[in-house]
Amino acid sequence: MTLDDLRPQLESYRSDLVGETLPFWLEHGWDRQHGGIVTSLDRDGTRIDGDKAMWFQGRAAWMFATAYNSVEQDPQWLEVATSCLLFLEQHGFDDDGGMYFLVTEDGQPLRKRRYVYSEAFASMAYSACARATGNEQWAERARELFEIYTRVSFQPGEMEAKVDPATRPSKGIGPRMICIHLAQTLRENIDDASLDLMNSWIDRCIEEIEQDFCKEDLAVVMETVSPTGHIINSFEGRLLNPGHAIEAAWFILHEAKYRGGDAHLVSLGIQMLDWMWQRGWDEEYGGLYSFRGLYDRPVQEPSHDMKYWWPHTEAIIATLLAYQLTGDERHAERFQMVHDWSRKHFADPQHGEWYGYLHRDGTPALHLKGNHWKGPYHLPRMQWYASQLIDGECR
Repeated sequence: MTLDDLRPQLESYRSDLVGETLPFWLEHGWDRQHGGIVTSLDRDGTRIDGDKAMWFQGRAAWMFATAYNSVEQDPQWLEVATSCLLFLEQHGFDDDGGMYFLVTEDGQPLRKRRYVYSEAFASMAYSACARATGNEQWAERARELFEIYTRVSFQPGEMEAKVDPATRPSKGIGPRMICIHLAQTLRENIDDASLDLMNSWIDRCIEEIEQDFCKEDLAVVMETVSPTGHIINSFEGRLLNPGHAIEAAWFILHEAKYRGGDAHLVSLGIQMLDWMWQRGWDEEYGGLYSFRGLYDRPVQEPSHDMKYWWPHTEAIIATLLAYQLTGDERHAERFQMVHDWSRKHFADPQHGEWYGYLHRDGTPALHLKGNHWKGPYHLPRMQWYASQLIDGECR
């Protein structure tokens, strides 16, 4: 068995992306009056909240521009990508240069957060739109936002701490895994004098994840650790997020593939995937838990045994890459498990797109298709990436 034997599934992702997922967001989410995209949609696409999450303006712009760049040059895809980018440009930034997290439908500010994830996805959006249009100013803006993201995320004192750092200093895997993906994206879209800088950030973040977040003695990838990588014995310190860890694993496996099958990175990515698949897969009902607890202790999150859509999209990519890079049949088997379970429980054949939130047994907890956290990103990104593997196009 080879990756080519999975061609029917991979081709189904391409047809779903082009024929269902992107059209769903074009029809129901794109705000042709004010620009940008509304992501809070009911099952049939009815808008249930007009407020706009700014990180989704970046995510949507990146997704539609990436589809335009690599799937087909549909002018409407570029139009909606540009609409989201211009809305972000006009309404996304406060006077201090920081980005809002949430604005009204017409762009009035509502909320900022201490994280700079909006800046990260804006950088990705500028890079993809620059590639689509040849706009060098957008490429330069992508570089500027990358610098802001890395400065605020990694320089001590730049980001407001979640808890008092004098009492309990900590760091999370999130900024590091996002930095890997952001640098990979800029390297792909604006491959120029920034190449060495992007590679150095990728190296730095992978090394830190391996040294401080991967615990071989416990066979686990931690979500939060002390600044020196020690386990923090608290609710937050023991919290495991299988989806995040599996997503980080595929970013590392993607890097291994980019570097010609780098053996160390393949081994690291597979190890992370194996550990968190064992922790995350529900042997009774199927699907991936949203949260687990270290030492099998209870977690604080009431939603711990729910099944969220996005860890499953990450697991599909991770298992495909693991199988492509190693030929190990267990990865193909896991891919088939998560593929089948997701199609059975998340997919909505009547209205398109996926439900986002299921009970443990796979029944929908909510019928909405989007909110300020779910929109045209994780699902279409998976469909795009997986379908690109048909012809070896993802690099």
